[in-house]
Amino acid sequence: MKLSLPDEECIVGLSPMDDITDLPFRQLCKEFGADLLITEFIASEALNRDAEKSLRKMRFTPEQRPLGIQIFGADEEELLRCLEVVEQAEPDFIDINWGCPVRKVAGRGAGSGILQDVPKMLRITASIVKKAHLPVSVKTRLAYNADSMMVTDFAEALQDCGIAALSIHGRTKNQMYSGSADWRPIAEVKSNPRIHIPIFGNGDITTAAQAVESKRCYGVDGILIGRAAIGNPWIFEQCQRLFHGEQEREVTVAERVEVCRRHLQMAIEFKGERTAIFEMRKHYGNYFRGLYNFKPFRLALVATPTAEATFEVLNRIQEHYQEVQ
Repeated sequence: MKLSLPDEECIVGLSPMDDITDLPFRQLCKEFGADLLITEFIASEALNRDAEKSLRKMRFTPEQRPLGIQIFGADEEELLRCLEVVEQAEPDFIDINWGCPVRKVAGRGAGSGILQDVPKMLRITASIVKKAHLPVSVKTRLAYNADSMMVTDFAEALQDCGIAALSIHGRTKNQMYSGSADWRPIAEVKSNPRIHIPIFGNGDITTAAQAVESKRCYGVDGILIGRAAIGNPWIFEQCQRLFHGEQEREVTVAERVEVCRRHLQMAIEFKGERTAIFEMRKHYGNYFRGLYNFKPFRLALVATPTAEATFEVLNRIQEHYQEVQ
């Protein structure tokens, strides 16, 4: 089943990240130019028992299309059972997470843990594609470790399973997020004449210039940006500007404060004040990266226990940097 994608020379999408790529943050990334969005990963078992938090992760707005809901798990029956719940949300596609390296996921054979058993991964993938009524994509890593079967060897087999697109992070499971992402195997998959599905690259894209260079060097159909987007939805606008021959623009302190304030407000409305206050702390450093002598404000932001206090700190940030400009 074909995946309907924007008609762009290079699609720039938001890579799924747990407790990061929720509905409010995806909305901001879309407004700043992200072509493709994917939800946080959701455990198949949690969906099958109607866990409230997991069901909430599937929510999205019409403006966020095209959007995929990402699922993970190690049990084939559980993964197949959750498809009905996922399809009721009516995403544009379903994404299988065969790439998460964290212990709580990979340690039980889900995420990139399944790369120790590639035949099992292929069997489950084929079963999901067969049962699903929507296009299915896969996100994975290069291999389990440096001595394991590489994605260049099993990418064709994944395509034969019927997947509509393949996203590859340029590290092995054992690398976690250390070292540098290697995009050469991703390029090898893309250049394989037998590969006809879209290939997306992921890993170490920290600037718009790197996204453009990666497209030029590795020829991928799209790029997924992960950690560099945290607290920085502008990276998608910057990518779009460079891909269309325009110059990047400077983001003012006033705009940073305004978007951060809006992000916090949407997060509070979406998941409640307590959770929003805690999860937003992951974004503040990047929202205000590079500002001179920002540390006291950053410490205040991560220490404030209430929305009212946080909004007050944001007001002080804007006032302070207007004075020093």
